[in-house]
Formats: sequence, structure tokens, C-alpha cells
Amino acid sequence: MDFQNILEKQREFFNSQKTKNVKFRKMYLKKLRDALVNNEQELYRAIFEDFGKSKFDTYTTEISFVLKDIDYYLKNINSLSKPKKVSTNLANQFGSSKIYSDPLGCTLVIGAWNYPYQLSLSPMVTAIAAGNTCILKPSEVSENTAKAMSKIITDVFPPEYVSLIEGGVEETTELLKLKFDKIFFTGSTKVGKIVYEAAAKNLTPVTLELGGKSPAIVSSTADFDVAAKRIVWGKFINAGQTCVAPDYILVDEKVKDSFLDTLKSYIQKFEYTAESPQYTQIINIRNFERLVKMIDQDKIFVGGNSDAAKRFIEPTILHNVTWDDAVMKEEIFGPILPVLTFNNFNEALRMIAEQEKPLSAYLFTKDSDEIENFVNKISFGGGCINDVVMHLSNDNLPFGGVGNSGIGSYHGKYGFQTFSHQKSVLDRATWGEPDLKYPPYTEDKLNWIKKLL
Repeated sequence: MDFQNILEKQREFFNSQKTKNVKFRKMYLKKLRDALVNNEQELYRAIFEDFGKSKFDTYTTEISFVLKDIDYYLKNINSLSKPKKVSTNLANQFGSSKIYSDPLGCTLVIGAWNYPYQLSLSPMVTAIAAGNTCILKPSEVSENTAKAMSKIITDVFPPEYVSLIEGGVEETTELLKLKFDKIFFTGSTKVGKIVYEAAAKNLTPVTLELGGKSPAIVSSTADFDVAAKRIVWGKFINAGQTCVAPDYILVDEKVKDSFLDTLKSYIQKFEYTAESPQYTQIINIRNFERLVKMIDQDKIFVGGNSDAAKRFIEPTILHNVTWDDAVMKEEIFGPILPVLTFNNFNEALRMIAEQEKPLSAYLFTKDSDEIENFVNKISFGGGCINDVVMHLSNDNLPFGGVGNSGIGSYHGKYGFQTFSHQKSVLDRATWGEPDLKYPPYTEDKLNWIKKLL
């Protein structure tokens, strides 16, 4: 496939100014929404074939996010696109100043396999809502969902506006050689560095949604029942294959035993079994084998069983874990939850601060001082107090990483800004201007300039 030709046609289409028309954007957003609703059963079928994801989880964690994003932009695109008037300083009187949200141009969105609909289509929706063209490259790992999305995109959009490219590393590598106006990537930190390096050759701006080892701190003052229930849900949804899932727990040593028992009770209550409709397969055998190697049989508190034929790994909690264990050396991205302990709260914060900055961080406590220290003393992309994962469902909060966990953010107006250039324009009157800035320069003029500036 001639990717350069596709991009050139998209650039020609963008330069025609059609995508800058708000009514045009709305028309295609509505078409996409209708297509997603009409093809809902096919989307369920495809993702179940890839890794056994239930209709319930597919709707709540995938399709609903995309539909919500479309509805958000349909409702807010007029105000988001409208030039914003700002104050004009004294030196530029008489004049007016405005900021225009200018579409960047031709964009590349590289999606991820773990939430293949949400993490491919939501950035694409944002790109076109902001007035860009888009080439979408979904992950080849979840191949059935890629095919399902390809059919929808092909039916809804002309290729010079939006195109979906199927394929693997080779296709992605070729796309990254092209000069886009924006690249949006969701995936691992390792691949994110490759994308960043490729983009730098063309000075292409990037948004990198990566990952990392996201901690969950459980204080001695926490409501253990609430903490356990929410951590178990947030960790084991999608079989732990979630970039914002708690990667490990730091629990106060004084309450470790009782908290572990509460975690175990909720794992049992939620019935995460190989036959359960609320539990997901590991995406492929390579990831399955990687995860099984992380399970230290001597440190299993609960779980640990697996079935390669079903790509099933039982929800597993490891205790008596140290930072030297293999499970603490990389992001887990699976249903394994190591538990470490601390003796005082500042020690927990210090341990987190010594690691790479995580995409998310979570704290369970009733202590306001602990909340203040948590928020102010450690750096993370986003997070929750007394909950996990749910911060990304709020369109009013930017979602993104920091440091090793990512660059830039999106969701709601922040996504619109990510795919736009904030173009500043000063409109000056042609009358009433003093000659202060023009030669010849004098001491009197300098004194006036000092007062003005």
C-alpha cells in the first residue's frame, strides 16, 4: 500500500478547507456514531474472538467511551472552535486579541490492543472533531477488532479524510517515516521512545500515552472493605491488561494481614474463573508466558493457577514482595498484584518517588494530611483518592502521563487542544498610534516606553 499517496491525498483534502467547517465535522461524527450503534453486535463478536471480552465489559470500557466522546464534541464543538477573545495590553492599544483553535492538519493515530476500540477510535474522534484528517493504525495484536473497525471506517469516511491501515510493525515503521502534523500513540514506553525518535526527524509534535507501575497506597485509616472492593475491580477488569490498573499495593504493615484477607474475599466474590463472563483472556500466548514467569510460587497469597490452552491466569496476589523481585522490575499488565508494606506514610511516598513517574497513582485513606502529602509530594499522570481507574471517565479531567509514562493529554477540551494549534492574532487599529517605537529614539521616548512596558 502506498502510504505516501494516502497522506498526500489527505493533505490535499485538508488544504481544501472542508474539515475546518464545523457542520462538516458534525456530519461525520454523527455518521460514525450511527455506524457504531448499527454495528454493535459485530464489535462484540470481534473483540470476543480476540480475547474473550464480554458484552458488558466491551460496552462499559470501550464502546460507551467512544460514543460519549462523540456526543461531547457534538455538544461542545461550536464553543471549542470559536475564537477566544483575550485582553490586549496597553502597548497594543487600540487593538483586539484573539486565540484561534487551528487544526494541525494530517494526523496519525496509533492505537493499542488492550482496549482496541476505545484507544483507537477515541483519539481519532478527537482528531476529526478538531478539524484534522486522520490515518488510524490500530494494533495488529487484536486483529479481529482491527478488521471490524476497518469496515466501519471504510463505510463512513472517504479515504482522503480518514483511512484505517491494517498491519503490523512493518506498516507502522513505514508510516512513521512520513511527515505528519501530529502523531498520537498509545502503548508501551519502549515503543513510545521509537515513535518519539521517528517524529523528531520531522519535528512532528507527539502525544504519547504510555504506562508504568501505578501504585495503590492503603493507609491504616482506610476503609478496607471499600479499598479492597475497588482495587480488585480496577486491577482485574480486562484481566489486568489496563494501563491505569493498580500495578502494586503499598499497605501499612499494621493492617497488612486483614487487608489481604479482604482482597481475597472480593476475588472469590467476583468469581473470576476461566468460564466467567466477567473475566478476560490474556491477549496471546507470548504475553501469557511472560506473565506466568512473574509468579513466584513461594509468594502466592491467593491464585497462581493458569491454563495456556485458554490463555487464562487466575487473579493472583503475591505477598512478602520486595523491590528486588522480578514482578517489580517492569509493568505487569496482567492479573498479578504484588503487595509490599511500609511502616510510615512518608516511607511509602519515598518508595514511589524513587521509581519512574507512573501514569496513575491511588490512595485509600481518611487522613486529610496523607491526602495533601500524596498529591503534593509525588508526581504521576493522574489518579484517585479512595478509588482507582475512574478518573479517566471524567471528561473535565485531562488524561495523560508525565515523564516515563507519557507526554501530553487528551479527553474533553484537552483532547481538542491536543489536536489543535492555539493561533494568536492581534488586530490593530490604523489610527491613534503614538510615534514612540519609531526612530529617531530619544531619552523622552525611552522614559515613556519604560512606563508602557
